Order: sequence, then C-alpha cells, then structure tokens
Amino acid sequence: MFDFIIRHLLSFLIFVPVAGAAALLLVRDARAARSIALLVSLVELGLCVPLLANFDTATATMQFVEGLDNNLPWIKAWDIYYKLGVDGISVLFVALTALLTTISIMVSWKAVTERVREFMAAMLFLEAGMIGVFTALDLFLFYIFWEAMLIPMYLLIGVWGGPNRIYAAIKFFLYTLVGSVLMLVAILAVYFAAGKTFDVLALMQYKYSYTFQLYAFAAFFAAFAVKVPMFPFHTWLPDAHVEAPTAGSIILAGILIKMGAYGFIRFSLPFFPDAAMSWTPAIMVLSVIAIIYGAYMAFAQTDFKKLIAYSSVSHMGFVTLGIFALNSQGLEGGILQMLNHGVSTGALFLAVGIIYERTHTRMIADYGGIAARVPVYATFLMIITLSSIGLPGTNGFIGEFAILLGAFQHSAPYAVIASIGIVLGAGYMLWLYQRIAFGTITNPHNEHLADMNVREVAAALPLVALVFIVGLYPNAAFSFMHASVSNLIQHVNAKAQVAPAVAQIITRALGN
Repeated sequence: MFDFIIRHLLSFLIFVPVAGAAALLLVRDARAARSIALLVSLVELGLCVPLLANFDTATATMQFVEGLDNNLPWIKAWDIYYKLGVDGISVLFVALTALLTTISIMVSWKAVTERVREFMAAMLFLEAGMIGVFTALDLFLFYIFWEAMLIPMYLLIGVWGGPNRIYAAIKFFLYTLVGSVLMLVAILAVYFAAGKTFDVLALMQYKYSYTFQLYAFAAFFAAFAVKVPMFPFHTWLPDAHVEAPTAGSIILAGILIKMGAYGFIRFSLPFFPDAAMSWTPAIMVLSVIAIIYGAYMAFAQTDFKKLIAYSSVSHMGFVTLGIFALNSQGLEGGILQMLNHGVSTGALFLAVGIIYERTHTRMIADYGGIAARVPVYATFLMIITLSSIGLPGTNGFIGEFAILLGAFQHSAPYAVIASIGIVLGAGYMLWLYQRIAFGTITNPHNEHLADMNVREVAAALPLVALVFIVGLYPNAAFSFMHASVSNLIQHVNAKAQVAPAVAQIITRALGN
C-alpha cells in the first residue's frame, strides 16, 4: 500500500483535498465541517513528508512522475495527457501550499461563522488547484489548474470578504482572466508550432523562431505579470488583500502570487530564451520600480493589512529581479525569496487576522502599546517583522542577499537601486511595529486584549520555526533547488542564440 501511495503521491496530493471537499457537501454541522477540513489538510501535510524525504536532491530530472510515457491519456485526439512531476524548483512550493492551507483553516476556526461548510470546501478545492499548478507537466492540464484556482479564490473574497468584497473579487477575477486568456492563445500557438503537443518537457526542447518567441513570451508575460503582480499590473492586489478574509490573504500572499514567478521559471525562460534575454532589461526596470514604489506606498498606509499588501509588491519585485538576472545566484535567490515571502508575509497576514478578531479594526492608529497586554503576540509580530526586513539570521536575509548578488553580476545599477528598497523596507516595517506595539495605550478597548491562544500559537509556530531554520541553515532549501536551477541555466544558455538586431536595439535603448 505504501509503495502504491509513493508511486501516485502527486495524484494523492491533488485528489485528497478534492475528496475532502466533496465529503464536506454531505455535512451540515459547522463544527464537523471544520474538523473534516483540518483533518484533510493534516493528511495532505503528512503526504508531503515522504515527498520531501524521498526527493533526490542530486538530480535535475522530474521525480514522482506519472504519465510521462503517455500511458494516461486524457483527451487523446488532441494529445492531452495526465502528466505530473516535481523537480527542485517546484517541490518546496507543494509543501508550502500544504502548510499554509492547514494554517489558514486553523486561523479560520472562529473567524468564519457563516457558511462554514462552503468556506472549508472552497479552501480544499483551492489547495488541489494550487498543487496541480506546481505539478502539471502537460501544458493544457496546467492551464486547467491555473484557471480552476480563480473560482474558489473569487468566492473566498466575494462571499466571506469585507464591505467592498464584490468590487475586490470582480477586479481580481477580471485582471487575472484577461492575462489568462492571452496565455491560452499563446498555449495554442505553442501547441501547433511544436507539432501538436502539450508535453512541457518536449516543448522545452523545441526551438521557436525569434519573432514567435517575442509574441508568445509577451502573452505568457501578461498572465504571469498580473499574477505576481508586477508594476504596473498590481492594482488589484491591495483591494483583494484588504477585503479577503484572513485565510484568503494568507493563501493569496503565500502561494497564489508566487505562481506568476513560477510560470516565468517553468515556462517563459526554457520555452522562449531569446525573447527572455531580449526583454530582460525592461523586466529588470519594472522590478526595481516595483521595489521602490511598493516601499513608498507602504509608508503611506494607515491600514495594517494594506501596508502588508504594498510590501508584497516591493518584495515580489526582488523575486523578478533575481529571476531575470539569468544566473544561478539570482535565480536560486528568487526561488528562495518566493518561499521566504510565503512564510513571512503569510505570517504577517496571520498576525493581522489575530489582532483584528480582538479589536475589529485594522487602522494602525487604533493600536499602540499593546505589547504590554499581549506579549506573546508582540513577540511573534517582532520575529516576523525582522524576517520581513531581512535581518541576518532570519530567512529573509539570505534570499535578498542571493538576489542582490545575482543582480550585481548582471548589472550593478539594478542591485544598487534594489538595495535602497531594503532600507525603505526596514523603515516602514519597524515604524509599523513601533506604532502597534510600543508607547502608551491610547485606545481604552486595548486595555483588556486577550493574548494568543493555543490554536493561534500552534498556527504560528511552524512559520516562526521556518524563519530560523532557513535563516540559519539556508542549504536546507538550496540543496533541493541547486541541481534543477543549474540545469535550467544551462538549458537557457544552450538553447538561446545571438539576439537579432531588434533585441540589441531594445537592450541599448533601456540602458543595459
């Protein structure tokens, strides 16, 4: 039985949450719905243990594969197959998805009181879709999972969100849908250009014309840039975060926005290396703009949650900067920072949710001096704040350091400008903490705040542990991704040709 589970581990990871969500449709009691959802998420988290324990970090090939020999046809007439696999680039995101889903269900235990069954079912369906995105090796299958995620997230925002939830949900849906439609057109173009196949591994080996690459890269870029979100495609993110329930914000910040960056790494770079190199200067410029812009916007916020949302724009600018440095240091730093951002920003939204349940306000001015009343919460918030600003010894430091190292090797001015964003990030996060935790209590409602309970501490502890594990021993993460990243860099360099004159003109015009 164990061998069967290992052979089909990725399928179990996708369909166990689906089965759990289906089971919830038969339950009426809210307490039972919460318990079933938590149990399913814990089973899912447990399945990640053999996934990580049996992962061979020495190889760049896909592992835990299913259907790679085309023995699992889905729509055979169109050459669409059920193909799954993970490598060092995707395996850690599967585990992070399982962890954050469990934490999101725990933090929603008391916060969600209406339509509990439907909420938990949406969470489990969303988990299945996210894991499907990270494991699909058929481009059509990937697109199905990519689109499937929109529905439960739309519902989480639109049904269980704040006062302006409908506006935020529609804006989120429309932004992502427009990008996804363009990507679908590009997927079909790739399918016909490569001889009618959706096999991701086969498509990586196909050499497309330079003109085709430019158009296809742009279409994929539309979908991935919106999802990251890159400047100036970011405007849906603050609204979505502010209106989403705590669980929705944790998943949105921790996993969903990482899928845009993952798409760049998994598809854009290996499929279209010439176009990627040609447009790298433009993307690097957009990345450093996002870093500085996001930081300045965070300084201006009076809403705790919106400040964290704008900080995500800045942090994801570092991620895209590292990815398009197109060297191993930058790419590994970008992947690690995606994981780190999922941990630290997910924890920050958890902190927002915990204090909001007690005060029913997100205005920073309504807090002040609460460290004296809730010392455990203040300690948790301090640790995550230091992680977010990249203090040495925390997970945020090593990711930003690797990104800056890679960016400096690519072009020193980008690294210099990005380093300003680190200083600004430390400024707005420490100022935020000072306004929340220190000083005298000016709001009488905060005199009798209750500190974090056992459930909330249990939800926070794994994230705190990861802050220090990755911060003090980053090779625990780097060892998984090193072989796959090295292989990707070699693949891009080997497949790319000298860029035509148009690309050289673009590069010179952008000052690189």
